[in-house]
Amino acid sequence: QVQLVESGGGLVQAGGSLRLACAASGRTFSRYAMGWFRQALGKEREFVAAIRSGGTTYCVDSARFIISRDNAKNTVYLQMNNLKPEDTAVYYCAADPDRPLNSGTYYYTKGNYGHWGQGTQVTVSS
Repeated sequence: QVQLVESGGGLVQAGGSLRLACAASGRTFSRYAMGWFRQALGKEREFVAAIRSGGTTYCVDSARFIISRDNAKNTVYLQMNNLKPEDTAVYYCAADPDRPLNSGTYYYTKGNYGHWGQGTQVTVSS
């Protein structure tokens, strides 16, 4: 069983930056694909970024968001730059065992992740 704990959320002005972290329990972290999703008030949870066990990344806005992982620390990060008010949401970390035959788009879908954190609030003021 993988447990995920997010941190790093907070209040920031538009144009600012935040780095979210997600710490995972367990000794097989390196074998997991990790994802970040967000859910704004009254909206569906949506994909933000993912990183596979081999390091391949996917991101909806690669000009502003960077996902990375440190397997030695069992942690995945989401660096968010030039934040906008519309980025305000609860950000969730997710994990699922990586499988070589899975396509990249497999990890865009929240239903394909078996493990979720509790979320961290990000609020961007204008």
